[in-house]
Amino acid sequence: MKYLMLKHYRGTPEVRFPPMDQWTPEEIDAHIRFMNDFADRLKESGEFVDAQALSPDGAWVRFDGHGRPAVTDGPFAETKDLIAGWMAIDVESWDRAVELAGELSAAPGPQGEPIYEWLELRPFLTAPLPAD
Repeated sequence: MKYLMLKHYRGTPEVRFPPMDQWTPEEIDAHIRFMNDFADRLKESGEFVDAQALSPDGAWVRFDGHGRPAVTDGPFAETKDLIAGWMAIDVESWDRAVELAGELSAAPGPQGEPIYEWLELRPFLTAPLPAD
């Protein structure tokens, strides 16, 4: 079963941490090292599919019916909804996916403390959507 773990870089109401652009270089390095080590362990176990960090920059694109698609820098999502990156995994069960998401949630942040990041865990669609 394949799952997508979406990283939002937002804490819980109990845990607040500054945006990564306010972390020290050492804190950023420790976070990236954790992410790379986590991915390496999943590669060894055969559970890793792919992962990417995403830039906060981007555009909204939509078919407008004629000519070139419309491109805009909005509507603007709330900062808390910013998707910072993702990791796709291929695991035996939902429970294993939850276990891995919990581990990833403990990535270090400022002062090396876990950031208690909420991850959105979504299964890949395994069957085609029914026709209307």
